[in-house]
Amino acid sequence: MSPKATATKADVARTAPANLAVPLFDLEATAEDPFYIAATEQPATRPSRALKYGDTFAVLDSLGDIAATPGGSAGLFHCDTRYLSRLELLVNGRRPLLLGSNLRDDNSAFFVDLTNPDLMSDQRIVLERDTVHILRTIFLWHGTAYQRFGVRNYGDRPIDLQLSFVFENDFADLFEVRGSQRDRRGSATAALHGDDQVLLSYNGLDGKLRRTTLTFDPRPERLTTGTAVYDLHLAPRRTQPLFLAVSCDRTDSRPEPFLLGLIAARRELRKSTRHRTAVETSNDRFNEILCRSAADLAMLMTDTPQGRYPYAGIPWFSTTFGRDGLITALQMLWWSPEVARGVLRRLAAYQAKTTDPFADSAPGKILHEMRGGEMAALREVPFGLYYGSVDSTPLFILLAGLYVERTGDIETIAQLWPAIEAALGWIDGPGDPDGDGFVEYKRASEQGLANQGWKDSHDAIFHADGRLAEGEIALAEVQGYVYAAKRMAARCAQRLGREAASRKFDLEAGRLAERFEAAFWCPEIETYALALDGDKRPCRVRTSNAGQVLFTGVASHDRAMRVAAGLLQPRFFSGWGIRTVARGEARYNPMSYHNGSIWPHDNALIALGLSRYEQKRSVETLFEGLFSAATYMDQRRLPELFCGFRRQRGHGPTLYPVACSPQAWASATPFTLLEASLGLEFDPWKDEIRLRSPRLPEFLDEVILRNLQLGSSSVDLRLRRHSDTVSLDTLRISGNIRVSILFSS
Repeated sequence: MSPKATATKADVARTAPANLAVPLFDLEATAEDPFYIAATEQPATRPSRALKYGDTFAVLDSLGDIAATPGGSAGLFHCDTRYLSRLELLVNGRRPLLLGSNLRDDNSAFFVDLTNPDLMSDQRIVLERDTVHILRTIFLWHGTAYQRFGVRNYGDRPIDLQLSFVFENDFADLFEVRGSQRDRRGSATAALHGDDQVLLSYNGLDGKLRRTTLTFDPRPERLTTGTAVYDLHLAPRRTQPLFLAVSCDRTDSRPEPFLLGLIAARRELRKSTRHRTAVETSNDRFNEILCRSAADLAMLMTDTPQGRYPYAGIPWFSTTFGRDGLITALQMLWWSPEVARGVLRRLAAYQAKTTDPFADSAPGKILHEMRGGEMAALREVPFGLYYGSVDSTPLFILLAGLYVERTGDIETIAQLWPAIEAALGWIDGPGDPDGDGFVEYKRASEQGLANQGWKDSHDAIFHADGRLAEGEIALAEVQGYVYAAKRMAARCAQRLGREAASRKFDLEAGRLAERFEAAFWCPEIETYALALDGDKRPCRVRTSNAGQVLFTGVASHDRAMRVAAGLLQPRFFSGWGIRTVARGEARYNPMSYHNGSIWPHDNALIALGLSRYEQKRSVETLFEGLFSAATYMDQRRLPELFCGFRRQRGHGPTLYPVACSPQAWASATPFTLLEASLGLEFDPWKDEIRLRSPRLPEFLDEVILRNLQLGSSSVDLRLRRHSDTVSLDTLRISGNIRVSILFSS
């Protein structure tokens, strides 16, 4: 969720290729990190495309293959287990040549155009390259990866061609794929099922049977438990279709026909997104960025018993993460508020009821991470239901309050109120173990995460001289989250008629703001400390955490102005975005996971903070930087993070090699930047949408918002940039709704 600030995320931070420089302090601390994974080599071929449906995702190379490469993340995954580790298409025993490949714009399918290489026999060419075209179409639906191969002979004579599939599986737990070593594993078997199916099975040590079924249509000429071979005779201009379905734990013996499945999958995708606000702008490149972001968010959404939930990212975080889901829902709140309802209900359903040091749980605490693989079931890793994040709990309360202020949905908040009260109880109880009024963390077991904020790398929290912070740590932004949570809890209580509770929460928030200013402000660096360590000593380091403090509103106005000015100075702002750690700090490294890189979602929350304090020119600067960065990215997709090197004329940003892409809160960032620029506010109690001091960056002359909803009403708006101001036209109104622009004096 950050990376996900999750256990695994910290691992990802330290699995960069060996040719990247690693600070010496990283090496010093690895022995203390139970989830450190050494990076000894870079995969020869990095998988380039991802598909997802529900709890199933696939990571494929550009040919559509699952290639078995050392250290790679390729595979078909289901419920945190790899159900296929290799699937390669061969033409007469050789890999075909790639003509091109692309994802459908809505991520519903992956298309690959292939052709034959020059095929030789007895030192002569028997089939010239580019004679046969193979159109490979891949999509996922209901736990099955469907593939169609359209094999067409463009030659002027009949040809004989052999197509073969080589496949295997290891049923590796996702943490094994990441590099974890296990002393024992279950038993695997492989068997033919008729003349067109192969059944791969694994009896896990957790007592669960996992099965992969490969179904070929038509039946191959030769079929073994590792290969399928077709001998094709193609007349000129003739096309031969072949179908392959790879199913994960299907109870029925036959998958749906390819075309029926494809139509159904696309229909479900359209249905899930049809009520969202649509955004059109005058800038074609920004439109492409928005379309890619919206499609990625739609793909990452997963139907759960409690509602739709944005899984955090592919490949390592395709599951329920508390922090990631909460922040993504917050970012989407203005244009797709129903996502927040699903997130809140799901996290309330899994709110901790007991104390368990292994899971780092305590009553009232909100989930950090959920895993369904064998290692989690056996408690070889603590992440089956893991609660080791310090910020998910206040973010839960904050999102609940923002949700009701956006929608007026009192009924849902009334249902969630017991969970909100329990979360507040954790904040004031176990979340503040020394009773000083600040929420702190220290992992409850050695198997858990050492750092439990969104910057969860082992070396992310440190003092000015580079020493790592120790003891029970109070993060700056977390105190801000608690402040905002209590303000929102007060408003929720008032809406529910709980006046005494409302006054209590407001009073507590005010006192926290006073304590925060006294303990965290560092005049010598003109910003807030990164954290307080276990001895209450401030970590006097310039970090982006102070920018998220602005988002929460806990900062005094004068100090917020100083923080805002500092964040746009060159030591912080690279030209592409704001770094997590300012250049010149002891552990600054632009190639690190959390100590100098640029995280789009971090910048998005900072933009909301700058907007809150009326720093709209700074928002524009930030918006332009991230927009320009996205134009260089593959598919116009902002990744989880990228390196913090200074922007230079003529070339794009430096990528972080193992960043998740797509990543939910990175995908939501362009929409959040637009929200911050326009100053969007919603008042369901007055049926009013307000734009507070709206501005648009220079690359946007016009923005149209279609189907912007407030309760049962909706409106279409057109905004035009005029130098330092914005004009508003109402194109359509349905229902009772008013739109206004407010300008600061």
